Amino acid sequence: MSETAQRPAPIVSARGLRKHFGRTEILHGLEFDIPAGRIYGLVGHNGAGKTTTLNALLGLTSYEGTVRVLGKDPYRKRAELMENVAFISDVASLPRFLRVRELFALVSNIHPKFDQGKARAFLEGTDVRMEARIKHLSKGMIAQLHLAVVMAIDARLLVLDEPTLGLDITYRKRFYRRLLEDYMTGERTLLITTHQVDEIEFMLSDIMFIRDGDLVLHMRMETVSTKYAQLLVDPANVAAARALGPIYAETRFGQTAMVFDGVDRERLEALGAVSTPTLSDLFVALMQRTPGAGERR
Repeated sequence: MSETAQRPAPIVSARGLRKHFGRTEILHGLEFDIPAGRIYGLVGHNGAGKTTTLNALLGLTSYEGTVRVLGKDPYRKRAELMENVAFISDVASLPRFLRVRELFALVSNIHPKFDQGKARAFLEGTDVRMEARIKHLSKGMIAQLHLAVVMAIDARLLVLDEPTLGLDITYRKRFYRRLLEDYMTGERTLLITTHQVDEIEFMLSDIMFIRDGDLVLHMRMETVSTKYAQLLVDPANVAAARALGPIYAETRFGQTAMVFDGVDRERLEALGAVSTPTLSDLFVALMQRTPGAGERR
């Protein structure tokens, strides 16, 4: 199609991405593109393949298939690629024996596009001091320090792997809002893995669910509301609702909630209250491993 031909090349592209550890296949031929200027959430249970996927994109592990990040093979061109890519894991990964100024010096030596001046400016007005050792900082102060490092890296692709793990909800929300408001531009792409999917739902442009090494969902957020619907079924209509083939059903406090894929909302509205499922509700619905496993009472 001519429209497709005019689209810019994606920031990330994977075709037939597979990974084996011994005889066990961890990733089963993943295929996806990530365009520029988007905020992607990669969500899955522990062991689903999230970190392995990230490691393949970052050139940290070998793989089968074709992967291109900014047009380069990440495994073969990793050093070159890292000039425009930043990867930050959870806050617990910060070296706690260092002082803050020593951390900034270390990151400067690791990443060519880290700006110490920007990082220091971000910490102005906080209680984080340059001479403080990271191990003596509170969790909230570590979150501010972590965010300062993120914000000071001028990368085209920023990958965050559980970046707020261990922080309370106040600091998690503050972290993500500041990242969205002060860091994201049309030229930058953000890829986040997290277990707290509802907390980042407000900022995502796209969502990917990975289950047992397979992508079970990859779509824009605005498409979720047109494809999926959640129905709180009136008791008298439960049988009629089941006849429409829900992908998930759960009885809570005497009320039955069902999630549907591609069923006309007008048909559902005759059977109860219809809404768009939250990402966590959709995650539960799509992560069932066997048909009917989502049926709960």
